[in-house]
Amino acid sequence: MNLFIAFAFATCTLHAATTDWTRFLGPHGTAIVANSQVPLTWSDSENLTWKTDLPGPGSSSPIVFGDKVFVTCWTGYGDKEGANDMSKLTRHLLCLSRADGKIVWEAKVPSVVEENPWKGYLTEHGYATHTPVTDGERVYVFFGKSGALAFDMQGRQLWQNSCGTDSGRMRWGSAASPVLVGDVLVVNASDEAQAIIGLDKKTGKVLWKAEGQFGMAYGTPNVFQHEGVTDLVIAVPQELWGLNPETGKLRWYAAHELNGNVSPSVVLGDSIAYVFGGFPATRSTAIKLGGKGDITADAILWSSNTSSYVPTPILKDGHLYVVNDQGFATCIDAATGKDVYRERVLMGARGGGKPFYASPVLIGDKLVCVSRRDGTFVIAAKPKYELLQTNEFKLDDSHFHGTPAVSGNQLFMRSNKAVYCIGTK
Repeated sequence: MNLFIAFAFATCTLHAATTDWTRFLGPHGTAIVANSQVPLTWSDSENLTWKTDLPGPGSSSPIVFGDKVFVTCWTGYGDKEGANDMSKLTRHLLCLSRADGKIVWEAKVPSVVEENPWKGYLTEHGYATHTPVTDGERVYVFFGKSGALAFDMQGRQLWQNSCGTDSGRMRWGSAASPVLVGDVLVVNASDEAQAIIGLDKKTGKVLWKAEGQFGMAYGTPNVFQHEGVTDLVIAVPQELWGLNPETGKLRWYAAHELNGNVSPSVVLGDSIAYVFGGFPATRSTAIKLGGKGDITADAILWSSNTSSYVPTPILKDGHLYVVNDQGFATCIDAATGKDVYRERVLMGARGGGKPFYASPVLIGDKLVCVSRRDGTFVIAAKPKYELLQTNEFKLDDSHFHGTPAVSGNQLFMRSNKAVYCIGTK
């Protein structure tokens, strides 16, 4: 492994672990916060530090670095009734002041090419689904067919590069968030290019492409470090891949039973990957990581029909926890794949559709699970179901799709209307 990549990754991780939420599911991609005094009871009038209205909707998650909060949204097409002109579609990257939520700067990115039309499943998540990522010097975004972009921390655009302009056969749009591994910005462009793409984070130049006929892989890549080696881990339909993040070359792969599409990110344990998803039937599987070439014969540890279609589960103390898109809180024994509990939290979202899209966040020993329209459920992270608290912003009747960000003693949520900062005043 390139020593610079190793050093840069370790330095970023060390810094981010103490203060910042720099990417989707946090600095380690685990959505776990060991220590925080975030209040886990809130409402429109309780423990709400600030609220900032957004110019448009979005399903991406907020990220936090230092005194700045970053979030994306879109306007111009499909964002409100009568917005039917696709040529007006514009993405927005907003930088908010962490102190008071005021907009510090806003970058607007017009759509480069014609997008998938506003109909069908695409209306469930929209055109701003990818969470930004930052290294503290720049903030990077992926806007589907309009490509990947980099901005400095003052909002000046540094570069923009296409990652493909194709569409998957279902025309569902794309959702995976970019990640940084050293100086490489990794983009899952399965919908746009049938490829995972590595870009030079400083210039936007394409360094490598891992191509294949693997459309409908919507998960954000994760990073597995072992014996001085860094693997980029991504689940695609019917296979789990381990790539060299410097070159994009395939180091190992394992076949699995998840067909259709894979949306949750891979959950990484101690040399084990837990893969969730599938369509129309969902499944989960545990796969031992590492090796060379086809590792399927010795790698598959268990498979189960219990799964999650969109939210990414949490791994804690040998158990996997999630409230899945169907509204079931589930706990799985990570060693065996057996259900520990399966409890109904919600029958369905108000206004129709699946009740959960956001992934849970673990704060200490409590799971924070944001539903789309029925509030946030705080559940004990233990192998016995216990609902501790339900919180709701009753003045916001829009969808909450984004996974919360936690930094210090504050929690940041976004809906289709606003960004919220929760903390003790």
